Amino acid sequence: MFDSLTDRLGSTLQKLRGQGRITEDNVKDSMRDVRMALLEADVALPVVREFINNVKERAMGKDVLRSLTPGQALIKIVQDELTAVMGEANESLDLSTQPPAVILMAGLQGAGKTTSVAKLARWLKEREKKSVMVASADIYRPAAIEQLKTLAAEVDAQFFPSQTDQDPVDIARAAIAQAKAQLIDVVIIDTAGRLHIDDDMMTEIKNIHAAINPIETLFTVDSMTGQDAANTAKAFNDVLPLTGVILTKTDGDARGGAALSIRHITGKPIKFMGVGEKTDALEPFHPDRLVSRILGMGDVLSLVEQAQQKMDKGAAEKLAGKLKKGKGFDLEDFRDQLRQMSNMGGIGSMMDKMPGMANIPAAAKAQVNDKETGKLEAIINSMTPKERKRPDIIKGSRKKRIAAGSGTQIQDVNRLLKQFKQMQTMMKKMNAKGGMKKMMRALGGKMPMGGGGMPF
Repeated sequence: MFDSLTDRLGSTLQKLRGQGRITEDNVKDSMRDVRMALLEADVALPVVREFINNVKERAMGKDVLRSLTPGQALIKIVQDELTAVMGEANESLDLSTQPPAVILMAGLQGAGKTTSVAKLARWLKEREKKSVMVASADIYRPAAIEQLKTLAAEVDAQFFPSQTDQDPVDIARAAIAQAKAQLIDVVIIDTAGRLHIDDDMMTEIKNIHAAINPIETLFTVDSMTGQDAANTAKAFNDVLPLTGVILTKTDGDARGGAALSIRHITGKPIKFMGVGEKTDALEPFHPDRLVSRILGMGDVLSLVEQAQQKMDKGAAEKLAGKLKKGKGFDLEDFRDQLRQMSNMGGIGSMMDKMPGMANIPAAAKAQVNDKETGKLEAIINSMTPKERKRPDIIKGSRKKRIAAGSGTQIQDVNRLLKQFKQMQTMMKKMNAKGGMKKMMRALGGKMPMGGGGMPF
């Protein structure tokens, strides 16, 4: 996400870092580059104008001109202003009402609305410990009702059945009544997606809103549509009192124009962003953390949260105990590390949040991806238990068999064994210095470690 913007801003800001003196000319030159980077990222022109003006005004202030490190001070201004564009801090869901809290979902067809309902239900269950019921008021697509039913079962949410011959308002009211009877905490009502701003459909969703008076009305929008996403959200907000936005498909969006435009144009906060297809691929939208990632500074806080939620602490403790007894780190442990990373959204997602990744060449980053980690696991799975326990016995004929069994080349097997050796050496050093104990303490605290590091 934001790859092109990160690259462009990174090179521009790198020039500023070493500046011993900030002048109107070098601010002007830098802001011209930043302006082009934002426009290429499909950020709306009014947003770009206001952002550039604010940065210029603050850059020529006393705090920057008198700073011992004026380049760094200017970068801090860029960081602050980008954060302000997107809304300063995360705005969480408002669930402070007599249960059930009702959430109404709106959006254009194809934006990922029904999937977002399931993601949100899972997030509420896992993070907020809420019981959730979902219902579909989309009477125009029988497949939409079936899709939500399937997804509800996947995320273990209650599903309220509905039919295409029912009235959408009646469906929503009946779902809320049943949720109240079952003492459900949150009800999420999915509505019909539309291809464009359609008067009849807008009237329908306004009627649903008036009938159920939801505490949250969320607009689901595809980030890959760029600034059009912000304009569509504004059109909806003009007729429907939105409380927030869910930005979907951000994992496929290299530009980021929607994220940087929506708050400014609609006045509504982005509350969540979809970061993948799976039902656990939903993250609260933290503008400050996202800006940190855009500027190549990483997002350690989100990485910590992911580790605490998704890392298998039992497996990490088992590994720590094993190393403490001097049994060594083998290929089965290495495979466990790969699986831990997969549980945390994959190595691509993790690298995106690590500080300094913007300085690593694109070719090097391309070599470390989820496809490669999947290949590594396939190679390990093709080994016998004895080979996984004692990798030193893997020689010529064994390598040939393992490569054939995993659909890879002998060079791939050699590469895996080399990476494993490096990891094994690192683990020995950590264990000798008491690093595993520190790591386990960190896992119980606030550090994104646990299973013994990452294989890259």
